[in-house]
Amino acid sequence: MKKKRLIFNVVISILLFNWGFSQDIALLKYSGGGDWYANPTSLPNLVAFCNQNAHTKINPKINTVTAESSELFSYPFIHMTGHGNVLFSPNEVENLRNYLNSGGFLHIDDNYGIDEYIRREIKKIFPNDDLVEIPVNHPIFKAPYKFPNGLPKIHEHDNKRPQAFGIFSGDRLVLLYTYECDLGDGWEDTEVHNDPESVRMKALQMGANILYYIFSN
Repeated sequence: MKKKRLIFNVVISILLFNWGFSQDIALLKYSGGGDWYANPTSLPNLVAFCNQNAHTKINPKINTVTAESSELFSYPFIHMTGHGNVLFSPNEVENLRNYLNSGGFLHIDDNYGIDEYIRREIKKIFPNDDLVEIPVNHPIFKAPYKFPNGLPKIHEHDNKRPQAFGIFSGDRLVLLYTYECDLGDGWEDTEVHNDPESVRMKALQMGANILYYIFSN
């Protein structure tokens, strides 16, 4: 058992070392019936915006990864979205916990309908931690674009205020849950939702802040 743990720690260390040179992101595929594949143009558009405006060098190829795959550890940033049910198996819960505790980052974007399910699954991953609202003075709202009031509102839905929740490991934000905001919708091609350019720009800029936080820390 100790030998297996040692091998695991060595593998994780190598992967984390390589993350310093890798700017790859992936979309999380999950079970339960929810549409994990929603907003197909959102991540490619966000990456293009970041590379052009925030001086990142993120790989424009967006891969798909499952929660139980060892490939999860190849990506410093994983994005998750959808409208419906989410269900993580015990193996997926353990793998996600190891990934996040080892330096990974998960962004969950509520696409209106995932909330009741994802809160339950987050609690499986971090049974001893509660989601906390991220204060407006957190670095994720400061650079490269300033959001002094915190998360912007992209789509109205129930007219609730947008909230950014997080799970922290010490001072490090490891999981970001954007609620009542619909950032991913704002990242999509213009003709998908016909959002005003000013609204779409807010979504892209906030997305750029998230990726900038990951790749600059």
